[in-house]
Amino acid sequence: MTSITTRTVEYPADGLTMIGHLALPVGVDRRPAVLVGPEGPGLNDFQRRRADALAELGYVALAFDIHGGRWFTDPQEMLARVTPLLADPDRMRGIGHAALDVLCGEPRTDPDRIAAIGYGIGGAIVLELGRDAANLRGIATINAMTTGRPGEAAHIRCPVWAGVGSEDPIVSPAQREAFTAEMQAADVDWRLVVYGGALHAFHHPPMGADQTVLPGVGYHQRHAQRAWLDIVALLAECLHVPEDVGLRH
Repeated sequence: MTSITTRTVEYPADGLTMIGHLALPVGVDRRPAVLVGPEGPGLNDFQRRRADALAELGYVALAFDIHGGRWFTDPQEMLARVTPLLADPDRMRGIGHAALDVLCGEPRTDPDRIAAIGYGIGGAIVLELGRDAANLRGIATINAMTTGRPGEAAHIRCPVWAGVGSEDPIVSPAQREAFTAEMQAADVDWRLVVYGGALHAFHHPPMGADQTVLPGVGYHQRHAQRAWLDIVALLAECLHVPEDVGLRH
């Protein structure tokens, strides 16, 4: 059985050399494509495996980097890098567009059928791509409901799906309300799924013993699988791939 192919891609963004993970499906034809954005600590094997799973479903997938190849195990170091980044939409857009350019430059990518999913700050980045009128067919964000600059959500051209844990202390109910109000005022096709009992980063399995996690962060296996299937269904809807393919993963 022929398997997917993967490779590392290096590209400049935010004054750094980013190291992304590109996964290609079987075949030589052009395929719909998906950006995968990581959470605050950075790109790791979890997002790389997500890109691989998407390639198995027939998508070209790029798990993009946000820290120039670094993965933070200390939350204070991570926050020192991420906090000013979250406060600067133009920097986030620069990181997102650099990754999108890499994905569009892949010969297997159908440039008119691209979606973007993101976890944590990766979700904030793909939302900023939408607010910057990027040519995306769908956006999915988990644990990220950042609001943008006034009026810019009107530039979002595609459905937006957002998922969050009901007990997430980092993405507060007030943030949820502000985000959904922004989407509604801009007449975006949006939906929000609140996963009962889940904390922040509920989608991410526990990592190595060298990582210190912030309070309010915790894995929820059932909801992690449900959220993945919800994202797969969104991609199938927006990129016109049969929905049942996602049920195998």
